[in-house]
Amino acid sequence: MSCSASVGVQKRVLVVDDDASIRELLSTALEDDGYEVVPATNGQDALSVCERWRPDVIVLDLMMPVMDGWTFAKRLHETDDIPIVVLSAANDLERHAKSVGARDVVGKPFDLDQLLPKVARAAEAV
Repeated sequence: MSCSASVGVQKRVLVVDDDASIRELLSTALEDDGYEVVPATNGQDALSVCERWRPDVIVLDLMMPVMDGWTFAKRLHETDDIPIVVLSAANDLERHAKSVGARDVVGKPFDLDQLLPKVARAAEAV
């Protein structure tokens, strides 16, 4: 049982990645861990989701078409302070994560055993 399920309040995670297989893998793993998950294909889609559904944590890819992760984070931070865990293959990932105000960072390719605890820590801070 995950931390989120054990307290009786299901935490919400928005997964933003243009790769369908990564969105599906993360959604399934996070749901299995007790989270309510909504996927988004890019930053624009994610902003639309945030207008109608407020996540507790956002797992964010940086390099995406339509609206990249940097632009999404900038727009999000104009109105809200939702914790972000960056998941990206970008070079100099630590610097990029800092530029979007991320709570944590995971490089691609990634291991779920590395990502899930970082999401849980970000969710606990909410």
